[in-house]
Amino acid sequence: MIQVAVASKNPVKVDAARIGFERMFPQASFELLPVSVPSGVRDQPMTHTETFQGAFNRAQGAAAEQPQASYSIGIEGGIEVVNQQLEVFAWVVVLKDGRIGRAQTGIFYLPKEVADLVQAGHELGHADDIVFKRNNSKQSNGSIGLLTDDALTRTDYYVQAVIMALIPFKKPNFTWD
Repeated sequence: MIQVAVASKNPVKVDAARIGFERMFPQASFELLPVSVPSGVRDQPMTHTETFQGAFNRAQGAAAEQPQASYSIGIEGGIEVVNQQLEVFAWVVVLKDGRIGRAQTGIFYLPKEVADLVQAGHELGHADDIVFKRNNSKQSNGSIGLLTDDALTRTDYYVQAVIMALIPFKKPNFTWD
């Protein structure tokens, strides 16, 4: 049984990690070890660099909390202002034996109603809850699910990036730095 320290207790992130690992390593069995660790960045990261740093910090924190785990994974959602619009994305960082895997989700844009609240200082999940009259949507379908009527759920959105972040571990004979 391979243990994976997941840097979140959010069921969306835990499920995305589980699905990604199972798809990349279908012959293996995994035990996920969710832990709450700080990102070391703002609650709502506002640049690609800050978002990546949050995912990396979370993966390191999960590894420190669960040192027996073979892998640790951090998933951090972020926003960047580009051409006066808010791009939404997430970074995934996987750590194992001093090696790193990293990948980014696709990018989508926020409607003005949500973007205005984020720019006023609200975290994206809270802004979504206000606009869509929901409660704790970030632990269910999130922005992407709300905007697509669940054609793409938040879990689905993260899974591809988890899979891509695992490529260096799936293909360890290549040089990845």
